[in-house]
Amino acid sequence: MTLPDTMFGIQLTGHGGAEVLHARHDIPVPKPGPGEVLIRVAAAGVNNTDINTRLAWYSKGDADGEDASWSGKPLQFPRIQGADACGRIAAVGDGISPERIGERVLIEPCLREHRDEPLDPPWYFGSECDGGFAEYTTVAARHACRIDSGLSDVELASFPCSYSTAENMLTRAEVAAGERVLVTGASGGVGSAAVQLAKARGAHVIAITGDDKAEMLRERGADEIVRREDVLNEVIDADSIDVVVDLVAGEQWPQYLEVLRRHGRYAVSGAIAGPIVELDVRTLYLKDLRLLGCTVLEPEVFSNLIAHIEQGRIAPLVAASLPLEKIGEAQALFQEKRHVGKIVFEVDVAGT
Repeated sequence: MTLPDTMFGIQLTGHGGAEVLHARHDIPVPKPGPGEVLIRVAAAGVNNTDINTRLAWYSKGDADGEDASWSGKPLQFPRIQGADACGRIAAVGDGISPERIGERVLIEPCLREHRDEPLDPPWYFGSECDGGFAEYTTVAARHACRIDSGLSDVELASFPCSYSTAENMLTRAEVAAGERVLVTGASGGVGSAAVQLAKARGAHVIAITGDDKAEMLRERGADEIVRREDVLNEVIDADSIDVVVDLVAGEQWPQYLEVLRRHGRYAVSGAIAGPIVELDVRTLYLKDLRLLGCTVLEPEVFSNLIAHIEQGRIAPLVAASLPLEKIGEAQALFQEKRHVGKIVFEVDVAGT
């Protein structure tokens, strides 16, 4: 296979609004280094991660946003973002069997290896290194995970970041069959994934969402629906929830701890309603609660996710698909929060 010298992609040139996203057709096609593979990207998903990084939302006060990345270190510009990606291996670097060329893969977004070197702490695909918002990308071969599925590229690209985040939260919280799990922000990408994955574990799932999205979540496995505007202790018994899976935080946060039972677990991986919350420490220690921050994926999470997909235990939920050149429009649509599931870019429409 003859590879081109240049490719189309979207470069992030700094922190800011959509004006810092630049579409270019003259980006050099990356070459796979030792232990790496080159992937021709077919589809890539839109994520909170990419938008938050662009907006410097991860910064905890640095005036220049120098700490506005997953690692807390300055982002290197220009950067090709895109934490979600599905495609096929087009070339391999030293040490990787050429038999892998042509494999259909999903990219594990939590990277423990880059250019044949271990990473500690891990990086995130599209943050500390270039990601999937381009026709080609490179990644350590161990993070290009073969997938055998009849789903489309767009459908598969809806899985990696959101579903691995959700599966990681459930893994960290040790969710078991028969437990009562409350999922906040349940209509979003991670939330709807958590509903499906908790149900696949045999849990009783209570989803917090708007009225207009309740039926979809019931179809995805939610046993009960709670409206966003409800006061939780008026609709859920106190001390009745085993695990809270939280993507929202904000003003309602103290209510999540009130409904947790003694020895309950709270797992968080997002704060779309606001990162600053009020904690009554007495609730935490008198109920012997466990608070779990979830970012780095546990080692088994992504392989477990691949198995769920291949065995049909979870289904994709794609709200819309757009060509990559409409990234500004897609991210604006994402930020309106009126969609259900994932918005996905079509990168290689013709396929490979």
